[in-house]
Amino acid sequence: MNFSLTPSLEQFVRDKASTGDYNNASEVIREAIRLLKEKDELRAIKLEQLRAAIRLGDEAIEQGQYTDINSKKELDAFFAKL
Repeated sequence: MNFSLTPSLEQFVRDKASTGDYNNASEVIREAIRLLKEKDELRAIKLEQLRAAIRLGDEAIEQGQYTDINSKKELDAFFAKL
């Protein structure tokens, strides 16, 4: 697999490899891809958690488990009770 980097990214990879934390540029790229994969997986997990919370909220509304708030005064009173 071949790929191109911008000059600034190429320099970044070279700098990281030269620190001694990585043996070569390939290790830097593998680490970057691994971190990107982790980020994508975490985003998918968070998205599913959000969807589950929305489903719970929808179910609560369907069952009448909600509070109507029609003014700032009612909103302030609601939060004062919490």
